[in-house]
Amino acid sequence: MALIKSISGFRGTIGGKVGENFTPIDVVILTSAYAQWLKLQYPNKKLKVVVGRDARISGEMAASLVVGSLLGSGIDVVNIGLATTPSTELAVVHSNADGGIILTASHNPKQWNALKLLNNKGEFLNSDEGKTLLAIADKSEYLFPEIDETGKITAEYNFDKIHITMVLENRFVDVDAIRKAKFKIVVDAVNSVGGIIIPQLLRKLGVDVVELNCEPTGNFAHNPEPLPENLLEISRKVVEEKANLGVVVDPDVDRLALVCEDGKMFGEEYTLVSVADYVLSKERGNAVSNLSSSRALMDITEKHGGQYFSAAVGEVNVVAKMKATGAIIGGEGNGGVILPEFHYGRDALIGIALFLTNLANKNVKASELRATYPDYFMSKNKIELTPNINTDKIFEKIKQKYASQRITDIDGVKIDFDKEKMWVLLRKSNTEPIIRIFSEANDAETADKLAKKIIADINEFMC
Repeated sequence: MALIKSISGFRGTIGGKVGENFTPIDVVILTSAYAQWLKLQYPNKKLKVVVGRDARISGEMAASLVVGSLLGSGIDVVNIGLATTPSTELAVVHSNADGGIILTASHNPKQWNALKLLNNKGEFLNSDEGKTLLAIADKSEYLFPEIDETGKITAEYNFDKIHITMVLENRFVDVDAIRKAKFKIVVDAVNSVGGIIIPQLLRKLGVDVVELNCEPTGNFAHNPEPLPENLLEISRKVVEEKANLGVVVDPDVDRLALVCEDGKMFGEEYTLVSVADYVLSKERGNAVSNLSSSRALMDITEKHGGQYFSAAVGEVNVVAKMKATGAIIGGEGNGGVILPEFHYGRDALIGIALFLTNLANKNVKASELRATYPDYFMSKNKIELTPNINTDKIFEKIKQKYASQRITDIDGVKIDFDKEKMWVLLRKSNTEPIIRIFSEANDAETADKLAKKIIADINEFMC
């Protein structure tokens, strides 16, 4: 069905033709390209790479190919088995490794898998690094070492414990307050690795846990993207169990969605907002999110005396902006929380602990906490493109028409109507022939109207 190569890694669907799908041969080629890239970064060094995977059905097969290809390339492997994306990132640093490979297709359905590639800091490759690696993969010219120089494998399965301990010891996490609150929480881990680690973390925090879809079978009980339409089961379960909260993670546990005690969504956009509200109340500082995230984070940051910055879409871009601005909190509006003093990666575990600390200290219900934040509504639309459409020219005309407003063009075109507290973002998709249009306003009707107005402008400029 598909094989997509990008600077952030390689993803595709299982089965089909070589070069067009995520096949065993493609996994070997792409892993070998990564091994070659590492050797260019660290010549004449015996290299070590951490390999972790989510619970996808194809995970064991793909992991075997990845591990074998690294060993055959002369690289030692620390195989941590079933592990979350943030756990694997932390394991790279803890193991003093030169890189890492995570086998996960994040929120994509079970037929997908991917190789996510890390540097020696446990962070995703930047644009220049990714382009170099892609060029190596396209050439497929590798020289493999002889028998005495092949790699060795070490199996270590204790990184869940290390990850949980780090969360519990973080200075922003108030373990005593959470324990005293005696929360009851329903966890939906969509049959992947979150089902192993999230209940462990919560029980360490003194939470009464109700497990839902926590068996790591890889047979996802529902569409694994944590959107409201996919979370009807946990919404009912939270009310039925009289729970204080519902916690939902995606298959690799870098995104966090929350369900209030009344079964209503807290809002994925507001996961980061609520965590930032707590962190910034303890320490004044800056915050960063990507261009398609809610304006609510800017409101909260400025309320606490900090400065908000936006970044191009993509975790690596958010991390780069956080480093450049010295931000103490950031992430993405899809439920991704990044606490840089913990590590520069989206991490649902630290997100959960920080959210529960905020909830416990304020001694309110989840729905009451949500009501304290600014209300914004987002509309998401798209326009199909044909090969003869010049999107750059369209975007330039849009910028000219709205030149009186605040324009950001680091990733498509974002127009901020600051007076009305609304914005619209136009981005050309990296994977599909479409323009994505995101708009946000104080109510759903206004957000939809803004999107329709911009779509009308685009159609006019296409003529």
